[in-house]
Amino acid sequence: MVVISPEESTVWRMMQRAQVRITRRLESELLGAHDLALASYDVLLQLSEAERWRLRMNDLADRVLLSRSGLSRLIDRLQRDGLVHREACADDARGLFAVLTEIGAVRLAEATPTYLRGIRAEFLDVLEPEELAQCSAMLTKILVAPR
Repeated sequence: MVVISPEESTVWRMMQRAQVRITRRLESELLGAHDLALASYDVLLQLSEAERWRLRMNDLADRVLLSRSGLSRLIDRLQRDGLVHREACADDARGLFAVLTEIGAVRLAEATPTYLRGIRAEFLDVLEPEELAQCSAMLTKILVAPR
């Protein structure tokens, strides 16, 4: 039986609450100023950073931490808004690319200052430089730990 101490449980819950609080505020700011959900912003950002503004749907789902079906529904909405389109993979008849459109790139550019201000206000400005370095080291340790 796995046992977690009260202190460990408290730290875990604090991390969850911090993540939820920050993402809710970012979501609220992006929706209010740009009518763009945080998950949509993340999809547009990932596509903008990809070669030729395109990613296979499976790769994109992994990058934005969504299920394949969740990403498909989100891409449907983004496509209706003209922010992305789907494109068939030439080398895989079943594969699809999500592709950022020019309209999507403009919307991303408009929303990015809001997103960056939110990250700065809710996370970066709260931590001292040495705390940020410690946070980075701890998160790196968690992410590279064997499963």
